[in-house]
Amino acid sequence: MQLLTTAEAAEYLRLKERKLYELVAENAIPCTKVTGRWLFPRAELDHWLSTSLHRPSGLVRPEPMPIVGGSHDPLLEWALRESRSGLATLAEGSEAGLERFIQGELIAAAIHLHALDKDSDANVEAMRTRGNLHDAVLISFLRREQGLLVAGGNPLAVRSIGDAAKRHARIATRPKGAGAQLLLIALAQQAGLKLDQLSLVEPPCPTGNDVAQAIRAGRADCGIAPRSVANAAGLEFVPLLWERFDLVIRQRDYFRDPVQTFVRFFHTSALKARAEELSGYDLSDIGRVRYAP
Repeated sequence: MQLLTTAEAAEYLRLKERKLYELVAENAIPCTKVTGRWLFPRAELDHWLSTSLHRPSGLVRPEPMPIVGGSHDPLLEWALRESRSGLATLAEGSEAGLERFIQGELIAAAIHLHALDKDSDANVEAMRTRGNLHDAVLISFLRREQGLLVAGGNPLAVRSIGDAAKRHARIATRPKGAGAQLLLIALAQQAGLKLDQLSLVEPPCPTGNDVAQAIRAGRADCGIAPRSVANAAGLEFVPLLWERFDLVIRQRDYFRDPVQTFVRFFHTSALKARAEELSGYDLSDIGRVRYAP
């Protein structure tokens, strides 16, 4: 949770500090007092602002574009197309997608965030602490196996990020804020490494498919991507963990026709068969609400 001081909150809200104290005295603004100091949770301030918004009569809230942004996944991309929902995809990474979603540009964002604390449920924490998500829900889409893609035969015998550092393996990077890049940072820290101790390949690869292409072209030795990407590219896969891959959707948009068409596709035999064909997926939780304010 991001906490703002009185001065920071006043600047954020574009108010004078005296006016902020007046709101505190009137119990009209979310805040808390710790060791004699007033602190203001930024997420709560965002919620306070959005719920206080007045619209002229007849002015409706703008509808988001029918796009699922955020992280890329082969099964998600296939399911959006085959469900005939009319929803498009914009793969920019988890953080970028979530920011676009918060700005109202997307109908949903696909995320697989990772925290330095390996026991943290980073997707749920993002819902709890990010501003303007008070009317959104976190829907489970799937769990997937993430790992290191390497060339056939794993010539450098890379089994972990630590191995990659020791063997000076060239690691394909992902854009800042992408779930795979956050995972790389977390795994490096768990191994006692900093990113500048790794041989990172630039420019970043936008998706897991681009990581596979970098390895096949000889530009990188390894990179983080799902098992399904490795199988499709004919590369060897070194498993690291299973991760949550979720969808963030506004409650009001969940019941719109394109989203409902997509949701109905969740439990079809076609989706199950495709997941088994790609491999590395667990759909046992698909469609479950994992977090709602």
